[in-house]
Amino acid sequence: MPGWRQREGEKEMSMAANLLDRLVHGVTNSRVWRSFFRHGLPDNDLDRSLTITSNLFLHLHPVRVRKHGLRLTYTWGLGGISFFLFLVLGVTGGLLMFEYVPSVDRAYGDIVRIQTSVPFGALLRNLHRWSAELMVLTVFLHLCRVFYTGAYKPPREFNWIVGLAAGFLTLAFSYTGYLLPWDQLAYWGITVGSNIAGYVPLVGDQVRVLLLGGPTAGQPALIRFYNLHVFVLSASMAVVLGIHFWRVRKDGGISGPPPAEEKRE
Repeated sequence: MPGWRQREGEKEMSMAANLLDRLVHGVTNSRVWRSFFRHGLPDNDLDRSLTITSNLFLHLHPVRVRKHGLRLTYTWGLGGISFFLFLVLGVTGGLLMFEYVPSVDRAYGDIVRIQTSVPFGALLRNLHRWSAELMVLTVFLHLCRVFYTGAYKPPREFNWIVGLAAGFLTLAFSYTGYLLPWDQLAYWGITVGSNIAGYVPLVGDQVRVLLLGGPTAGQPALIRFYNLHVFVLSASMAVVLGIHFWRVRKDGGISGPPPAEEKRE
């Protein structure tokens, strides 16, 4: 009797294995699976190359990384850390949007409620806030590292300009997010900043009205800063970073140390 049960069990396991094998074989040979790889499964050098060049994310990542690019003491990982903080800001900011309403009557109360009543709300808000401040720091240090090592020189001049644009967008992110809590610190900080913008020659008054949507910081200013922070700057930063990473790859990867130093390695 036990032998019969063992044979039945082995038979069921064999049937299950055959079914799984047919399922996997059917999936891997289906049109949906093949559509992931426009040139078929990469089983030779040509298909491997075509798979990389046909995929946006694989194409952005370099095929090879130079030895110096792996040295922590050369890059300090500042570019990667900045991008990681940008992703953290996107995730935490998107979650905070579920509980925040950009209204002068509700904004401050929503921030207090997030900090005190929403589960993990204080954690999310603090992650968002500290990530924003750390991103400003790491982007600045990244620009300093690139300038100090001469990574802005040919053929990387264009990518240097793109990096500067990303730096200015980072500052704009920090500035527009400053108003959203709608507390005294935010109100007077934005008031002082907009008054400084009003002293720009010729177009100062127009710039100030464009920022605030009126003579003083109120509901129009909060809506404008919220839309800039959530939509305009986020989309602009995503495009700029995509171009930045693409140019790093096209310009030969991470720039190297001076030739004399590279020969000593």
